[in-house]
Amino acid sequence: MGDARDSVSRIMGIRQCSIILHDAATNMKAFRQVEQVGGRKNRDRTSRLLASGGRGGLLHCNTRGEERLLKTNMMRRPTILFAAAMVGLLPALPALAAPPDSLTLGIALEPPGLDPTAGAAGAIRDVTYDNIFQGLTKIDAEGQVVPSLAKAWTVAPDGLTYTFDLQSGVTFSDGTPFDCSIVQFSYGRAMAADSINAQKQLFAPIAKVDCPSPLKAVITLKQPISTFLYDMAWGDAVMVAPKTAATNKTQPVGTGPFMLSRWVPGDRIELVRNPHYWGNAPKLAAVTFRVIADPAAATAALLSGALDAYPDFPAPETVVKFQHDPRFTVDIGTTEGKVILALNDARKPFSDIRFRQALAYAIDRNAIVQAAYSGYGRVIGSHYTPSDPNFVDLANAYPYDPAKAKQLLQEAGVKPGMTFTITMPPPSYAQRSGQLVAAYLSQVGINVKLESVEWAQWLSKVFSQSNFDATVIAHVESRDLDIYARPHYYFNYDSPTYKALYAQYIAATDPAAQAALVEKLQRQLSADEPNIFLFALPKIGIWNAKLKGMWSNDPMPADDVTEVYWGP
Repeated sequence: MGDARDSVSRIMGIRQCSIILHDAATNMKAFRQVEQVGGRKNRDRTSRLLASGGRGGLLHCNTRGEERLLKTNMMRRPTILFAAAMVGLLPALPALAAPPDSLTLGIALEPPGLDPTAGAAGAIRDVTYDNIFQGLTKIDAEGQVVPSLAKAWTVAPDGLTYTFDLQSGVTFSDGTPFDCSIVQFSYGRAMAADSINAQKQLFAPIAKVDCPSPLKAVITLKQPISTFLYDMAWGDAVMVAPKTAATNKTQPVGTGPFMLSRWVPGDRIELVRNPHYWGNAPKLAAVTFRVIADPAAATAALLSGALDAYPDFPAPETVVKFQHDPRFTVDIGTTEGKVILALNDARKPFSDIRFRQALAYAIDRNAIVQAAYSGYGRVIGSHYTPSDPNFVDLANAYPYDPAKAKQLLQEAGVKPGMTFTITMPPPSYAQRSGQLVAAYLSQVGINVKLESVEWAQWLSKVFSQSNFDATVIAHVESRDLDIYARPHYYFNYDSPTYKALYAQYIAATDPAAQAALVEKLQRQLSADEPNIFLFALPKIGIWNAKLKGMWSNDPMPADDVTEVYWGP
């Protein structure tokens, strides 16, 4: 760990940085000011806010390692919180307290909308998955496919017909009844030529949906698909009603145990218990999702009690502080997030495999995990996580080797001084990793321009238009090897070999054959290196120690609070 951090420090010029805060009142006042700012702000501005409060001071280190001293009247003995690169301590604050039937939790990104069938952002599913919207099947906390709006199902021996027995007495939060006609509408809408479903490919195998009775749906496939039940558990496959489908983006109406109460753009999304819920009522009556992207502000919000929980905590460098505070539970788990340096393979020189492999050799991914995520992630070598079945560890396929990188660049005809742009969305993992990648590539003669954009810009420019050179992003969908087989996806990988392997995989019904093929798919991606696979994103969950029912892992992008409650 020390060697990796020393390596990054030499490249980035990072020095020790400290925030000096003097008392609880200072922290509370600073956090209130951060709240008033709202949204994602630059680190310098947030640090100045955290330093304000009348008696505090700050020794701040910005992203270029430049130190700034804000001098104030230091009349009290300081408590030191190490920022960005260092871990430190905040003064003890009063015990957290919350009503026994409400919950306030933090999220890093504000969803661009609340309709998971009409947007690609994982942030949509974080708020809505199983809380507001439900599908025929769902993924539980253990990553298993379990019943949801379908209470049971059977699969024909030929793998082409799925018969679903639907739950009875189900209504949407506005009172609209749920039955087989809703299944027909939801899947028909997702498959339509004008569908804007981000995972439209998942529904392509469906030939038809029949309704022999209101509570029985029969789905016929064009070909056997071994992943069909899993695919229908994605957030993109939830049920929507015809009369509210068009307005779900801002006024979501689902069958889940919660419904939208209020959305304050840039600040919070408030849910309340759905009085029409068909299942067991949740123990929580109200849930508020607070948008707090800045790592320092997220830390202050938890310590002050402004947040009860932060399921995917963005400041791994401060985890030690919480681990030593009995008021909190710190749960380090796994996610399906694959953090990658995505490349536009349709552009030169990214279309040259030698250039892509050179980038892979030029980046010390172990050091990036240490510096960007305090060692909590795990290096990966393909688009698959260690928590997935039949995972192949390919982390050493491209060991850190700058000399090898320079050799491949020369073979590809790329001269020293070539320049490209890395477009970075707001999350801290993307910002930190992008800066580190740029520093490593500079060591082999590649100049990188860093472009930070807001989430909506990233979705439009990068994901929708493929107008980019490279970007750092975490793909959080589970077992999403299919994206590399699609006719068009934003990074423009096009491999007939891979597509043929994937077609064999989804058609295979024998578990042993499926396992062998998924391993081949991982190895093919590693060999082609269409993107630079960096690390598996960890789930760092921090919440009030009295909270029960929070997910330890993220097998699906979701902050599922349907079974969360306050203990004694």
